[in-house]
Amino acid sequence: MAPQERNSYVEEENNSKNTTNNLSNIDLSGGFVNKGYENDISDATVPKKEEEETKKDTDFDDLLPYVGEFGLYQKILFLLMIPFAFFVAFVYFSQIFMTLVPEQHWCWVPELANISVEERRALAIPPSTGPFSHDRCKMYSADFKAALAQGRTTPDDEWPVVPCQYGWEYNKSDVPYDTIASELDWVCEQDNLAATAQAIFFCGAIVGGLIFGWIADKYGRIPALVGTNLLGFIAGVGTSFCNSFWSFALCRFLVGLAFDNCFTMMYILVLEYVGPKWRTFVANMSIALFFTLAASLLPWIALWADDWRIFAMGTSLPFALAIATPWLVPESARWLVSQGKIDKALIIMKKFQRINKTKIPDKVLSDFTESSLRHIKKSESESRTYSVLDLFKTPRLRKNAILLIVIWMAISLVFDGHVRNVGSLGLDVFLTFTIASATELPADTFLTAVLDRWGRRWLACGSMVFSGIFSLLATAVPIGGPSASLAILGRFAVNISYNIGLQYAAELLPTVVRAQGVALIHIMGYVASIVAPFVVYLANISQDLPLLILGILGIVGGLLCLFLPETMDTEMPLTLADGEDFGKNQRFWDIPCFSRKTVEEDEENPGRYTKRPSLSATNAPQEFIRAAPSAIGSRASVRASIRASTRRRDSHKDRNVV
Repeated sequence: MAPQERNSYVEEENNSKNTTNNLSNIDLSGGFVNKGYENDISDATVPKKEEEETKKDTDFDDLLPYVGEFGLYQKILFLLMIPFAFFVAFVYFSQIFMTLVPEQHWCWVPELANISVEERRALAIPPSTGPFSHDRCKMYSADFKAALAQGRTTPDDEWPVVPCQYGWEYNKSDVPYDTIASELDWVCEQDNLAATAQAIFFCGAIVGGLIFGWIADKYGRIPALVGTNLLGFIAGVGTSFCNSFWSFALCRFLVGLAFDNCFTMMYILVLEYVGPKWRTFVANMSIALFFTLAASLLPWIALWADDWRIFAMGTSLPFALAIATPWLVPESARWLVSQGKIDKALIIMKKFQRINKTKIPDKVLSDFTESSLRHIKKSESESRTYSVLDLFKTPRLRKNAILLIVIWMAISLVFDGHVRNVGSLGLDVFLTFTIASATELPADTFLTAVLDRWGRRWLACGSMVFSGIFSLLATAVPIGGPSASLAILGRFAVNISYNIGLQYAAELLPTVVRAQGVALIHIMGYVASIVAPFVVYLANISQDLPLLILGILGIVGGLLCLFLPETMDTEMPLTLADGEDFGKNQRFWDIPCFSRKTVEEDEENPGRYTKRPSLSATNAPQEFIRAAPSAIGSRASVRASIRASTRRRDSHKDRNVV
């Protein structure tokens, strides 16, 4: 998904220190950040004795066990994710089926309209030595009426060869409906226009992430969710009326503004209301089931529509359903608390009580209100601000930041390249796309089972390298079934890498610049995705070129993962100093599933980490800091960021971790 993340679900820890109603230190706006770790920055100055006497904070997650961690209301919200998962799949993939071009096309010669296709090609089209028996972009220049009068059925060797003069005709056996590319003849000299339009779409995605991220922070998650889907509706419907490249490109830019917040806003909202032990299920199964189903159905919707304009209209009209969202989906209670609207947040929680038939004790509600107000006051007194540039001021942190950017760009490009290269695999594009999309389900399931056993570093490396190897092997076998099978295996492997990618960044970057850093990585991923359509376009030169490039990038990107520190079973760095020292004691060949060691911060030397036995190797409950979703991201990266928030055990609530 997949699909390579731009969503302001988390209030950045440092961007509103002078704003009155900001709860950035406890990150109640959508992040699931462990308050014990998050507050270490300010608590470091508190004497230990006073620290021990500090009253335990009651955070938002402490309310969930009382309302039900996956009760009836949460199940309803889980099912309400279905239309939004369909919307993001339609936004991401629909352009592929609007811009397909039949592989067999040739120059149209009006003078020969009254004879058969085979006779026209035999008389007017030069033969070709490539994969096609005839030239697709040139024709003979001759007086064809006179040639027919003479009874000619083959060309004269002296006839000059010229580019197509009157347009093209198409063999629609592989793409049996009109697309905008075949309607406007985006072939030969203009065959790069489809790739250009797709690149413009990703430019819109970058801008949309910034715009709707700001709206989500300023006015709430529901206005951003409704706004992004309504924009997708308007621009998608407008696409069906386009009759030129520039009008199409403009509409695709506007549709790009809706990607991918049209789903991830809803995704985060639901995760916020689900208890910790259910978040892994909701985070992965919402993608594995709903998004995969939508992507797999999309080719057959295109075939059923039998016209690109009807297809564009049919995949855009459902977006209008988002207008009902405010009456069906609650606003983010965490965002409301971050804005000081605690009463409204409690009204939402009481609605959960009513539907789930549960009850939050008055004492818990009172403690939650007091804790929220206390943290608002504390955040107002802080004045230190941080910038994403702080990531590049010290050597180890700079190295890790650059590696994360380069690796995520490689993952994004390889993923999107595989998504769009299905038309060059020598098989039915609709069936191949469905099978390739379906690999998201086993990839998500596999990743959920092994991620916390095998770790991030070697799993990211292995999946990327295997993706690269499968891609290279696909160029060494015959076009068709063998090459398509290997390319689909490459897609399966990069799905795993994609889902790991931004979790890595959320766990590795320091808290004080995490949101900004992950946002930067997301944006660079979209920059790489802009290049992907042009990589796929190289199939017009050689069918092997896209897979060769994707294979090399996969192997190189995978090997670069080994130069990052492992983050499994570790406390995430809080300060810039923590980030600089993180992983210093790790060795290159450390493998979590063998060593089962983790790092622990030395209380006497903050920022220093020492090895200790992994809690997972004992009967003790594991303690994880919850990863903050990025301010800017794609579906997979947001999912990955949230997955890191799912691992705090219920026993953690009985202790005040500082």
